[in-house]
Amino acid sequence: MAQKQSTTEKHEFKAEIKQLLDILVHSLYTSREIFLRELISNASDALDKIRFESTKGTEIADKELPLEIKINFDEKKKLLTITDTGIGMTKDELINNIGTIAKSGSAEFLKQLKESKTDVTNIIGKFGVGFYSVFMVAEEVVIKSKSFKSESPAIEWKSDGLGNYEIKEINEDLKRGTIIEIHLKEDAKEFAEKYKIESTIKRHSNFISFPIYLENEKVNTITALWREPKSKIKKEEYTEFYKFLSFDSEEPMDTIHVSVDAPIQFSCLLFIPKKNFDLFGFNREDYGLDLYVRRVLIQHKNKGLLPEYLSFVKGVVDSEDLPLNISRETLQENAIFAKIASSITNQVLSYLLKKGKDEPEKYAEFWKEHGKVFKLGYSDYTNMDKYTQLLRFNSSTSNNADELTGLEDYTSRIKDGQKEIYYAFGNSRDAIALDPHLEIFRQKGIEVLYLYDPIDEFLISSIRKFKDFDFKSVDSTELNKIEKLNDVTEKGNKFENLDKDDEKQFDSLLAKIKEILGDRITDVKESKRLSDSPACVVNPDDSMSASMQKILRLTNKDLSVQKKVFEINKNHKLIRNLLKIFKSNSKDEYIYNVVEELYESALLLEGSLNDPYKLVKRINQMLEQSSEWYTEVKKL
Repeated sequence: MAQKQSTTEKHEFKAEIKQLLDILVHSLYTSREIFLRELISNASDALDKIRFESTKGTEIADKELPLEIKINFDEKKKLLTITDTGIGMTKDELINNIGTIAKSGSAEFLKQLKESKTDVTNIIGKFGVGFYSVFMVAEEVVIKSKSFKSESPAIEWKSDGLGNYEIKEINEDLKRGTIIEIHLKEDAKEFAEKYKIESTIKRHSNFISFPIYLENEKVNTITALWREPKSKIKKEEYTEFYKFLSFDSEEPMDTIHVSVDAPIQFSCLLFIPKKNFDLFGFNREDYGLDLYVRRVLIQHKNKGLLPEYLSFVKGVVDSEDLPLNISRETLQENAIFAKIASSITNQVLSYLLKKGKDEPEKYAEFWKEHGKVFKLGYSDYTNMDKYTQLLRFNSSTSNNADELTGLEDYTSRIKDGQKEIYYAFGNSRDAIALDPHLEIFRQKGIEVLYLYDPIDEFLISSIRKFKDFDFKSVDSTELNKIEKLNDVTEKGNKFENLDKDDEKQFDSLLAKIKEILGDRITDVKESKRLSDSPACVVNPDDSMSASMQKILRLTNKDLSVQKKVFEINKNHKLIRNLLKIFKSNSKDEYIYNVVEELYESALLLEGSLNDPYKLVKRINQMLEQSSEWYTEVKKL
């Protein structure tokens, strides 16, 4: 005999709760589809609870029911229905669980909200009311639930989310679990369409551990591989998951699968692609790891889990311990998240260190693809030790422009008495080889790092040193630090020493050169660093390198050139000839032309010459004169 239908109870929300509902529905969530993720997550929690009760040996109603989530829709009626076979709810539990707002300290929340004035998400983390996001899309919601306790009746809860709800016992023959009927608003009717529902589930709830059926078709078919034991996963499975995650057609270069239980529990499955997806730097902001909590996607491409210089890493992170704010869209700023992020960064760097040590050739392939992005980590002082060990450069000891060396290798080859790591900047290996400043380094057999990328200058100036060795540009080197080192090669040009009179004349020539160049230089000196070139410009002590000056000039649009020291190699054929001309006529116009040519050529080599037109014009004039001399000598 059917029982009499129970009386409907109507409950009015308090004034502050009405305000809170309005905030939740209109201000908190940035995407309306989030409501579906929230309801599926609640269903998954209910299934977890019934499974737990079952393992305890608790008496359970309808124990033969499979643990699953079913979603149905009716486009004509604009109706979406979500059913789970979870733990279900009694009348009191419905009031308490669905009425979470009422017991979450709404008055305190509103007080904090008033004080914060702007950012709701900073204070809302402790108010767990994700269910109410459904009212972003619903004009009415009906919940029918039957508890796992066999003697408990089925209960119906109904509300339009505007200020009150109704609750009553019903005589329907319901099985254990919960049914949520969502009567959609006109502007949300797309959520009664299969494509929209399916794409939303796959985006946010694809890895829920319980099956999700949409009109009896299973939707979540991909395994949450990061939660599986590594020993049971085949390489093909990793590759399949990577392709699903990244849309890459190739298999990954590397796979990093980590599970941590203490002090914070989390799992991560990370991949390093074979190719750099952002060749031209147009998508610098398109990176991040997918963040899950208990298999539920909380944030797609979270940028806080890895620093930007590891943005080439693709993957997922899942934690049981991570506290979230109410919408699950923005994480609270807390120590747990920071520790997870720190641990993941450490895991990636440790993996790369091992690869660099055990598989240097494969690490070189990694560096070729991702090194430019990795260099952006020059300000990660927390991980500076590992970061510097992972850097790679071309160097003067390399056989070609593709060969790489690390700072650890450089210091293992360092000469006795050498206190600094030297570097030179240029557009190419051939260009750097022509740098006059390198002549003394070749003479002494000192290795020099070759830098080709403008960011290398910022990198070097930021990390400052490796172990006990400071970095020093070859054009700012203090010669007294390397002159004492033994020569390994002979100087290129051999000339007899000047006699006393010629030494005085050479000093006078240097004074003449200083007079010609005027305030464009700080001084003119005899060079101790040059062996093959006639002259070069040198930065004053403790000044920044020429390449860094060039970058800053471009950044600040400042075309001025820092005054430098002009060094002259008296054991060069051109300078010896210039000395003869000077001795004959110290005011010869040829001296002026050659000095200007040498100075501007030196600026040109280091990239500091702003106006090359005078240089080219002068070269043409000198070529014209030399061609006349040549024809006279050859009697042509």
